Amino acid sequence: MQVTETLNDGMKRAYTITVTAAELEEKVKAKLIEAQPEVEMKGFRKGKVPLAMLRKQFGQRIMGDAMQEAIDGAMQDHFKASGDRPAMQPDVKMVDGEQWKEGQDVVVSMTYEALPNIPDFDASTITLERLVVKAEDEAVTEALNNLAASAQNFEDRRKGSKAKDGDQVVIDFKGSVDGELFEGGTAEDYPLVLGSNSFIPGFEAQLVGAKADDEVTVNVDFPAEYGAANLAGKAAVFECKVKAVKAPKPAEVDDELAKKYGAEDLAALKGQIAERLEAEYAGASRAILKRSLLDQLDAMVKFDLPPTLVEAEAGQIAHQLWHEENPDVHGHDHPEIETTDEHKSLAERRVRLGLLLADVGSKGSISVTDQEMTQAVMQQARQYPGQERQFFEFVQKNPQMQQQLRAPIFEDKVVDSIVALAKVSDKEISKEELQKAIEALDEV
Repeated sequence: MQVTETLNDGMKRAYTITVTAAELEEKVKAKLIEAQPEVEMKGFRKGKVPLAMLRKQFGQRIMGDAMQEAIDGAMQDHFKASGDRPAMQPDVKMVDGEQWKEGQDVVVSMTYEALPNIPDFDASTITLERLVVKAEDEAVTEALNNLAASAQNFEDRRKGSKAKDGDQVVIDFKGSVDGELFEGGTAEDYPLVLGSNSFIPGFEAQLVGAKADDEVTVNVDFPAEYGAANLAGKAAVFECKVKAVKAPKPAEVDDELAKKYGAEDLAALKGQIAERLEAEYAGASRAILKRSLLDQLDAMVKFDLPPTLVEAEAGQIAHQLWHEENPDVHGHDHPEIETTDEHKSLAERRVRLGLLLADVGSKGSISVTDQEMTQAVMQQARQYPGQERQFFEFVQKNPQMQQQLRAPIFEDKVVDSIVALAKVSDKEISKEELQKAIEALDEV
């Protein structure tokens, strides 16, 4: 077997791999001998089928397997000896193509772009500022008031009061289509909050202004896409009896409210809210610190990039941005999307930082543990309530999905390792200043 270099220009590499006819024949014979003990054929006992007959029966398939194994082995040996890491899957083609005949040498061409050597950098020269935001009393009070509003009660309005948006009306109703009552269209003492849009569009608006003891006829049309096919798009009439009109009253901010949300008392609930707010602030602060780190790495560590990798990333960016601008197009039936200089510039940054972080992680022996992967899968599975088990099975069978979950964990661990070596100072700021800093990230 022979590997001959035919191109070495920058990152571009090309080689010819020659597997001699004798080497290939030896591999085919070895495979036939290996398979012989298990083969049964009419007229012969198991394991006693002559090699010549095995070759006639299975020769073509075994020849193909032997070729593939020989070429794969040569490629692996080459990458191990040269130290090259291909940027993308190498392009491998038979030189003789359809003209090749059994008994001839097999010659294939292999072309690829090699990943560059990543230069080392001194992380201690990086300076970062970590923004720190404390949960102020005002923010905690605002959160408490929001909780109280969501836990609101309703109290009867003064007799004769007209119902307004936000009020709760207690109603009896009977719904009919073409004069016939339909299943699920009748209820008694139903509490309906006007403006909640929990009923058919137009229903709640016709009860605004109603008073207790009023009888109201509500005319609505079921939406065309309504779940029940027998009602979809149909005109319906609801005869409603208003039994009570109630005004919303936020819950009191006290120990009882705290207990509703699982806290021992109000002080404990305030503490939990403060912790949650500061965790949210810390997450936003980390995003800002990470952007600052990546900006500095992008500026200080330079190396050549594989053109095909940049081109592929630019195409993916252009495709993603096009779909964001055209959200109604879900498939790939759209005009060809051209990449711009802006797409290419962003792609170069992503590829450079991706290769750099991967190199830092490799040199630092950073990896994603099974426990971290399990936690990531569980967190993702929560988005599919009732289908968690199916999601777990899907991830187990889908290496691409596993990589999508593993990649951000790996990146964060590498970022943490660099931050640990950098010069980091804390700066306490307000919630408003943090919000402006986050908005500034989106503008870049």
